[in-house]
Amino acid sequence: MNQINLATPQAEKAQLSNSKTQGALSFITRQDEKPVFHSSALTGDVPKIFFKNEEHLVPIGDMREVADSLSVDREGFEIAKHTSQVTDLYDDDAIENEYNPEIEALLKERFGADQVVVFDVTRRSDGGDGAKNPDGLRGPARRVHADYTVKSGPQRVRDILGEAEAERLFKSGAHIIQINVWRPIKGPVQRAPLAVVDSTSLQPDDLVATDQIFPDRVGEIYHLAYSPNQRWYFAPEMTPDEVLFLKGWDSVEDGRTRFNAHGAFELPEMAKDAPPRESIELRTLVIIEND
Repeated sequence: MNQINLATPQAEKAQLSNSKTQGALSFITRQDEKPVFHSSALTGDVPKIFFKNEEHLVPIGDMREVADSLSVDREGFEIAKHTSQVTDLYDDDAIENEYNPEIEALLKERFGADQVVVFDVTRRSDGGDGAKNPDGLRGPARRVHADYTVKSGPQRVRDILGEAEAERLFKSGAHIIQINVWRPIKGPVQRAPLAVVDSTSLQPDDLVATDQIFPDRVGEIYHLAYSPNQRWYFAPEMTPDEVLFLKGWDSVEDGRTRFNAHGAFELPEMAKDAPPRESIELRTLVIIEND
């Protein structure tokens, strides 16, 4: 049976932020059957869900006030300064040839990785029908979720690297981390910012495994059920020279956090003429063979 292991503090955790805003986050409603939804890749439009959601108003702290003490291995996320040399993040060729290598280098330096593999690029916008991507238009992900589970994390490694290479890495004891690198395309972000949970505030039953149906496969993510014990953060007016590192899955089970949940929310006093939120996220595998 797959077991969810959440973070146990291995060092002093981040101080709580003094500055907070109230934001409505969308959580899954607990149900007896395993939830399921059809992905946008299957529908050709917005995802089609077959479960109920519920909104809860929660306090969301300013992560910049505690940025120096955040760790992807404990809270599950970090914020970092990074200026890209790419001037047009809608240019697919520039993403492939310039931006991806930038992020690979950034993650190699941050994690001491032997290899970084970028396997998905997604742009999002809450303006109009969404941001342009090769596979269609995408808006912000508003249901609070973690990108992978104890089941789908290893499977995604096999999908990306191939069965033989994945098994070689698993058997060798290599450390594999799925990291999502999130950046505003334009800034400062004044609409639909991203809220992230402090993973040390989660309980295993907060994470609800959900089937995600694609045209050619069935994936699995965690949706988050609400608990008043959860602690939330965001970066107010985040700019394009900042990035978030979000941990989607970790191959190591030693007490460090293995998953982070996140989702977009509306600011309570958003200006009517605030520009749409536009962002880009890269899903990566960070591979450390001699951890």
